[in-house]
Amino acid sequence: MIKYWLYSSHEWNCSLLAEQSAKTIVLFSTEAEYMALSDTCCQLVWIQNLFGELNFNLHSIPLCGDNQGSIFIASNAVQEKWTKHIDICYHYIREVVESGKVKLYYVETEENYADIFTKNLSRDKYLKCRSTLGISFKKST
Repeated sequence: MIKYWLYSSHEWNCSLLAEQSAKTIVLFSTEAEYMALSDTCCQLVWIQNLFGELNFNLHSIPLCGDNQGSIFIASNAVQEKWTKHIDICYHYIREVVESGKVKLYYVETEENYADIFTKNLSRDKYLKCRSTLGISFKKST
């Protein structure tokens, strides 16, 4: 059995958006996190379909985010005054969550192991993230 957890971070998607010459202006960090969750969700559905074609079915992929506002927007199809300007393509995540293909989880910022890829961390946090992700280095002899 394969155990997997996927973490989303708006820092990853900022570099992707820069390469694609983004046309969206983000006003709040919640929007950036929501867009990152949505982009990650699209990639997860693609991976889920690929594995399905290989007869290896993945059920309800867990996706973790560290922004409660973005998880709320993705989980509730409520149109708020401050979310009207978000491009409709980013609302695809709502369909995916509703269909059960992806399950969203909130993870505390201190427990967000994706930070190892996007931020400068203290030594202790770096070692904790590294060991949790199963990354180790062999000492050369």
